[in-house]
Amino acid sequence: MKIDWAALGSVFGVSLAVTVGLVALFTLGIAGLSRRERAVTQGSGSGALAVTGAYVCFAACAAAVAYGIYLIVGKG
Repeated sequence: MKIDWAALGSVFGVSLAVTVGLVALFTLGIAGLSRRERAVTQGSGSGALAVTGAYVCFAACAAAVAYGIYLIVGKG
C-alpha cells in the first residue's frame, strides 16, 4: 500500500482551515448576540444590526455543515 502524503496533507490543511473558519464564524455570532445584550442593558438601543449579523453568521455555519453532510453522504 502506498500513501499519497501530498493528498493527505492537502486534506488535513483544508479541514483545519474550514474548522478554524467555522469556529471564527460561530464566535462572531456569539459576539453579536453579546453586543445586543449589552445594548439592551445599557439602554442605548435595540441592537438590531448586531442580532442580524449574528443570525447571518449562524446561518452561514449551518449552511457549511449542511454542505459538509451533503459531501459525505454523496450525490445519490
